[in-house]
Amino acid sequence: MVYIILAILIFGVLIGLHEFGHFAAAKACGVRVNEFSIGMGPLLFQRTKGETDYSLRLLPIGGYCAMEGEEDDSDDPHALNKQSFFKQLFIFVAGAAMNFLTGVLILICLYAGAAAFYTSEIVALNPDFPNEGEDGIMVGDEIYAINGERIYLRNDISTILEYKSRGETMEMVVLRNGEKLTRTLHMQTYTDENGQEYRAYGFSYGGIVEATPLLKLKYSWYNALDYVRLVRLSLQMLVTGAAGVNDLSGPVGIVSTISEMGQETEAEEGFGAAFENVMFFGALIAVNLAVMNLLPLPALDGGKVLILVIDTIAMLLFKKKIPQKFETVINAAGFVALMGLMLFVTFNDVLKLF
Repeated sequence: MVYIILAILIFGVLIGLHEFGHFAAAKACGVRVNEFSIGMGPLLFQRTKGETDYSLRLLPIGGYCAMEGEEDDSDDPHALNKQSFFKQLFIFVAGAAMNFLTGVLILICLYAGAAAFYTSEIVALNPDFPNEGEDGIMVGDEIYAINGERIYLRNDISTILEYKSRGETMEMVVLRNGEKLTRTLHMQTYTDENGQEYRAYGFSYGGIVEATPLLKLKYSWYNALDYVRLVRLSLQMLVTGAAGVNDLSGPVGIVSTISEMGQETEAEEGFGAAFENVMFFGALIAVNLAVMNLLPLPALDGGKVLILVIDTIAMLLFKKKIPQKFETVINAAGFVALMGLMLFVTFNDVLKLF
């Protein structure tokens, strides 16, 4: 039960911080905010301070920062539609930026107590490895990229080989004495100590380096970039058909995953390790929200940025803006579609529980 509560708190905090990002940016740009709400649906609590109504609503599935001139044209000089391109852009991306920053800060806190980090250094080669030497790879080389994807952390290697497999061939870039060297490796058949044959590339990786304060910040940033890439690779799998809609998880599925992960880790390693794993998952959700919200889809922040760019280009070329009613219809249709997808994913998550 404690992990379910913790998961719900994570969602609530991330949603609140996202909307606070829009709110703070709007206030900083002098835009009037009519209502700042955490949650959706029926009103539980509301307090008015200055020009803004601060609300708490029943359903913890979203929230909003209702700005003057956001949905309709307004003649108020403090309306969103009266602001410059860069002010509007700043306000639209502020929510996602706040989520991304939250993910990075969580990772910094998690890595604060680290004593050392694993690296992508090659530490051993199979005795029968065919590509050892100056023209191949050598112990001490650092794996820089695999199949076109940058390697930031040791775990990236297995992740990239899973998501971007090229059969039994790997294109690897290694760092050796500061120089980037491109190598093509092929799986070989090797024999283990029990005489059993297996297929592998024939190298082992995972050096260890002391966790200095600067390196802790560096690894926190790298981990956040890894989370961004994980979202990108997942979206690519959806587009290419490698994954389907049934593979998506909504709030119910994520809460269930966090609960199961927390309980399993606590049983094996204790509550401290379980809490740490849950917070790593929280950082992943924070970065995921940031990336997904910037997709150029109606009703999302990225959709608003796209319309803003099109509007600006239309003004420069034709001296006309897109009529507000068209933008409202597009956003409303996008919102209905997203709510429909969320309901489908939620229903699917519930079915998976039984």
